[in-house]
Amino acid sequence: MAPAFNVGSEAGLKKLDEYLLARSYISGYQASKDDLTVHAAFSKRPSAQYFNVSRWFNHIEALLRLSGVSAEGSGVTVQGSAAPIANGTTYANGNGVANGKAAVDEDDDSDVDLFGEETEEEKKAAEDRAAALKASGKKKESGKSSVLMDVKPWDDETDMKKLEEAVRSVQMEGLLWGASKLVPVGYGIKKLQIMLTIVDDLVSVDSLIEERLTEEPINEYVQSCDIVAFNKICYIIDLLD
Repeated sequence: MAPAFNVGSEAGLKKLDEYLLARSYISGYQASKDDLTVHAAFSKRPSAQYFNVSRWFNHIEALLRLSGVSAEGSGVTVQGSAAPIANGTTYANGNGVANGKAAVDEDDDSDVDLFGEETEEEKKAAEDRAAALKASGKKKESGKSSVLMDVKPWDDETDMKKLEEAVRSVQMEGLLWGASKLVPVGYGIKKLQIMLTIVDDLVSVDSLIEERLTEEPINEYVQSCDIVAFNKICYIIDLLD
């Protein structure tokens, strides 16, 4: 039977918080439409007193901004307050998921594309702008972002000191590791919560996780990584050649 949740009551939020104690997602090992369904039932950001719900909610918010969610899930039932829109789809606010950037059509069997692919016109416009910028001799702005990441071990026997050393051993241009701490998850298991700063043009967080942090030899210690928060913090100004 598919799990059922009620995010409109304290008892329901407590149940969801306990459910997410040892889980990263509503179902399975990756974000899915089940997460979108539960996320959409929230009329506002959950209170920090529900630590696991708040962690999960922030992670889904970050995924919506970064790469979207396409996995189907197993189906969930949700009760609570959600803001409906004309086509019957519900969102976490009246403007739509992630400030109205995209809609999830549950009747559509195709993959969920939350941001849409860049059109040929948009690509050409970007190329023309870059060429004009270079010709004018003006300066180029490169975004810089701050990321908060959860790094989860395989079990309570994983050496967390070695896990952190393995994570920090990943070095690349545009990547700077910051402060970290161990956070209890449950059943004697702790996760590493670590800050990192990236230069957007040089480092892809998705690639960092998929190609470095969850691959050999680091995956000897690391089971999975979740993005808790992703924030733009400044622009780096570089002179064009």
